[in-house]
Amino acid sequence: MNTLLGQRIREQRKEKGWTIEQFAERVNLSANYVGDLERGVKIPKLETFIRIVEVLDVSADVLIRDSVASASHVADDELSRKLSRLTPGQKKAAIDILNAYTDNIPYITK
Repeated sequence: MNTLLGQRIREQRKEKGWTIEQFAERVNLSANYVGDLERGVKIPKLETFIRIVEVLDVSADVLIRDSVASASHVADDELSRKLSRLTPGQKKAAIDILNAYTDNIPYITK
C-alpha cells in the first residue's frame, strides 16, 4: 500500500507540474521526506496526509482508492448478511419492499 500511495502522490504532484522541492515546500515537508513517501519508504501521519490532500486539492480516495473497499461493496456485503438470516418468506417480503422502494426512487428524490 505504501508504494501505491506514493505513486499516487507522485502522479498528482506531476499533474500540477511541481517538482519534489516545490511540492515539499507547499506541504511544509523536506524534499527527502517527500521522495521517501513517493517511493513507498515512508507512510505519512494522518495530519501530514491531510495536508498533502489539501495541497494537491484531491479527495483522499484518489490517493488510496485501490486499498479501500468501495461503499457499494460494503453495502452489498451488509445486505447479503441481513438477507442470509431471513427465512424464505421473509426474503420474499424484503425483496417486495425493496422493489417497491426502488420503483419509486424518482418520486422520492424529487
